[in-house]
Amino acid sequence: MNSYIQDEDNGYVYKKNVADVDYVLQYRPTDLLVKQELGDKPDPAQIEKFRKQYNKYMYFNLSMSKNDQELLNGVAQDKAKFGQMVNELAFGMEEKLHVYTPSKDTIALADFIYPRMYGMSNSTSIMIVYPRDEKYLNQDYLNFVIEDLGLETGDIKFKINTKALINEPQLVF
Repeated sequence: MNSYIQDEDNGYVYKKNVADVDYVLQYRPTDLLVKQELGDKPDPAQIEKFRKQYNKYMYFNLSMSKNDQELLNGVAQDKAKFGQMVNELAFGMEEKLHVYTPSKDTIALADFIYPRMYGMSNSTSIMIVYPRDEKYLNQDYLNFVIEDLGLETGDIKFKINTKALINEPQLVF
């Protein structure tokens, strides 16, 4: 499934490069989260329980890098800028991430997590969670916007194909 969702033609991964900053937005289908939760021992009762739990939300991974480095390593040159960026990534992304329909209905961010990698990764990754609401998924697409994070990229906008979200692939456990 990972290979399938990493193919841009299938509508689960979106990539942009602006001002030498690489952005990759990837949708995480429900069954990938279920498999992660189950580990190596799939129990049929647990599978349905976890599917119901995770299917209430849409999960995305956002990866950002500059010069194949985490943003903090590749961008923040002084302590003040470094501290400001850490604070923004850890606590302020609800102000920087927006999902809205073509008719400008906004979907509120449910949660996000930014794990610090302390220079051990080649990108800054954030898991982003939005509620799965059928009335918004009936649109042809959703706009996913990342406001400029001080990288002089301007706002980064992705058009998310809602048909791919509705018809997400499933695993056979």
